[in-house]
Amino acid sequence: MIKIKICGVRDTETIRFCAEQSVEWLGFVFYPPSPRFLTLSEASSINSFYAGNSLLKPERVGLFVTPSDDDIQRVLDVMCLDILQVYAPDDRAKAIKEKFSLPVWQSRGISRTEDLPTRKICDGFVIEAAENPGDAMPGGLGRQFDWALTKKWEAPSPWMLAGGLSPENVEQAILSSGTLAVDVSSGVEEVKGVKSFQKIENFVKNVRKTIAKQNTVS
Repeated sequence: MIKIKICGVRDTETIRFCAEQSVEWLGFVFYPPSPRFLTLSEASSINSFYAGNSLLKPERVGLFVTPSDDDIQRVLDVMCLDILQVYAPDDRAKAIKEKFSLPVWQSRGISRTEDLPTRKICDGFVIEAAENPGDAMPGGLGRQFDWALTKKWEAPSPWMLAGGLSPENVEQAILSSGTLAVDVSSGVEEVKGVKSFQKIENFVKNVRKTIAKQNTVS
């Protein structure tokens, strides 16, 4: 089973559509420079939507970049989150987990095998391309790395593949990387920051198709 995270969701219509597509996780970005940034007011509205729709299954992942404890707490005061995804050094990621008693995924950028984590830091890793000097933000840029780098990786924690995924390449990404989970953001947008239902549907369909092919081969 390949699990799916749609990141950068900002409205209830997209939440509902992703739920209908049986997406496992939805990512909400709390990083102001991002075009997918969710304000506290928007987060509160989404929280109310979840509260009024108890059958919604996608887990809520809050994405933070080098956050302070106050940054995270301000969000948790208005929105329930199931998982925290952080761009932060190892020690800080551990401290966040201890402070908030929530599962924590650490985002890690890689460009070579040596960049892959070899010890358990938190509850999981989101593996994507390493940042380049001058990048406006650490993720959501649609940049790929060599997926084969993770194929033989003995990961110390569950992980998912991110960065540059799209409906057109997700099958190859899964087969090349060996991942059991995929995280997409800009790859399912027609306009930056606005999700395309058609692209989400195609992405999910192609992930499920890949699973079916794998099952047939095995």
